[in-house]
Amino acid sequence: MSYSTCAPSGQAATASPILDSIFKNYAGPPFAVRFWDGTTWPSPVHAARFTICLNSESAWEILSVAPTDLALGSRYVEREIDIEGDLYLALRTLPLIKSSVRDNIPISAASLREYISLLADHLGRILHGGSSHSQKRDAASISYHYDKPSEFYELFLGPSMVYSCAYFRSWLNTLDDAQFDKMDLICRKLDLQPNERFLDIGCGWGSLVLHAREHYGVFSHGVSLSEEQVRYAKCRIEERGHMSDCEIQWSDFRDLDEVHMPFNKLASVGMCEHVGGKQIDAYFREAYKLLLPKGLFLNHGITTRAGRGRNGPSFIDRYVFPDGELLTLTEMIRAAEDAGFEVRDVEDLREHYEETLHRWVDALIEHQERAIAVTDEKTFRIWRLYMSGSAEAFRRGDIAVHQLLLSKNDHGQCSANKVREVWYQDERFG
Repeated sequence: MSYSTCAPSGQAATASPILDSIFKNYAGPPFAVRFWDGTTWPSPVHAARFTICLNSESAWEILSVAPTDLALGSRYVEREIDIEGDLYLALRTLPLIKSSVRDNIPISAASLREYISLLADHLGRILHGGSSHSQKRDAASISYHYDKPSEFYELFLGPSMVYSCAYFRSWLNTLDDAQFDKMDLICRKLDLQPNERFLDIGCGWGSLVLHAREHYGVFSHGVSLSEEQVRYAKCRIEERGHMSDCEIQWSDFRDLDEVHMPFNKLASVGMCEHVGGKQIDAYFREAYKLLLPKGLFLNHGITTRAGRGRNGPSFIDRYVFPDGELLTLTEMIRAAEDAGFEVRDVEDLREHYEETLHRWVDALIEHQERAIAVTDEKTFRIWRLYMSGSAEAFRRGDIAVHQLLLSKNDHGQCSANKVREVWYQDERFG
């Protein structure tokens, strides 16, 4: 990595030998570092693609000795670190930056402090919410993420209010069209028929419940652990006059025997990420119990790549999805089959989620002032960073999103379509 001949000054002059040493073998995209006194570590001969702005001495310590995802993310949230230029590229480059630091700087007290902080956070959650994935703690985790003003989510989700991967029949389609097509794809895979009983586990703001009722004539039921989502979904149902055909209630998946079962068809979209490895078997067993014989279950959820272990504390866990846990596709299928399901179809929509996240980030930035007004700047920065980082994780293939079509067979008989053509036809139903 070669530098301009202009000698650094101020804080940059002090830091330059350290950075020169750390990045002597760095071969990634060129970047610069600007310090709190306005001085800059000299950019490469080729113009910097982005600049890391360090607004405090603490930020400098983290970057130079302990650049974990959690440490850097927390400083970004607090504005101690900022990025000028291409944030996606900066996130894409982060593994190379971390590797250069790790190869040249030994484990430090700063790293130890981050792990101690993580431990304290987990102990606090246990004291106030119980053990991981207890019902009380899961309810608190869901509330932390989802129980924000619905207007905040409307700013980037758009009219569809669907907070999960869209399905782009064309990359030129609007986000709303792609979300319609995703919901329709789920309904087609389930082969929903008029007057069937349909349950959406983790129903969000009620979009799929309404879609299934309005386009397929089913009796729709939805459950969520978010009080804000339940309130919002009930209002949407009432406004559309579907109170006798749609029902939404606050419930944990472990308490679904309280709903009026059984059901012909089930869906769960973006729910299994909150369940965790310890509860995934119970999750699929409960779904199996809720279905009539020959019933179908469409599970749509994010998965992690096999062999990709979790390295250290997580920004997502601390700031976005407390206790969220991604499982591998193999773990999901094993749990589904152990519950009694036959796996009828598996589809990976990884690139579709990357595109969805880019659309959400663009909309969030477009409505930045309003987003901050209805929440606060910290929330805006958390959501921008987490969605941008997630888009990069999907791009790399570290994570994916899989739709599993599962059948509760009746003496070997299955009601799933035997061919896929009907799922992907160009005409929309009705």
